[in-house]
Amino acid sequence: MILQHNHQSNSAPIAVTMADASAPVAKTMVYCQVCSYPPEYCEFGSRFKACKKWLQDSEPELFTHLYSDDALSAAASTLSLEAREKLAKEQAKKEAKAEAKAERLEAKKSRTKVTIKRVERNKRKHITSIQGLEHFGIDLKKAAKLFANKFATGASVSKTAAGVDEIVVQGDVSEEVEDVILEKFKEVPEDNIELTEDKPKKKAPKEVAPQPGT
Repeated sequence: MILQHNHQSNSAPIAVTMADASAPVAKTMVYCQVCSYPPEYCEFGSRFKACKKWLQDSEPELFTHLYSDDALSAAASTLSLEAREKLAKEQAKKEAKAEAKAERLEAKKSRTKVTIKRVERNKRKHITSIQGLEHFGIDLKKAAKLFANKFATGASVSKTAAGVDEIVVQGDVSEEVEDVILEKFKEVPEDNIELTEDKPKKKAPKEVAPQPGT
């Protein structure tokens, strides 16, 4: 609102409302959840097919805007036939490479085990060791925090003597840990979880030296 003086009379200033003046509206940016690029740039990545599938499911209006027949025809009209063929070949090569990589990762995951080990420290104290979650893209520190909150106990990330990353949870909670993994980390198949137990080796009894005369 502004004040405008009426020069033709001695009346008070007139209040004028600027109806056409509005505050700028913040624009929400959309980022692809597959490659993290804005959708307009997904075609330059290596997972274009997966990007398009995500966009079609999550942002159908934007998908139509970018990939409808009219949109594709308009984009193609600016390229020569040779350029379009070259672009299509390059894109197909990138997608084939990305799919092969994804297949290798899936094959590796299918062979990878998540080991939940119940470790006896003494007759009354146990810890639970979890190894292998990182192979499924799980952040070990976040997982340790989840276990600590869930079981109200200590949990931390450390390395074994062999240099293997593991989460150590205080207490005998191996079965409960398995339930949490299946509930919270859907990327870990149940068949890939292995529960084991590690007991301290019993000390051999000391041999008693024979007494003279026996």
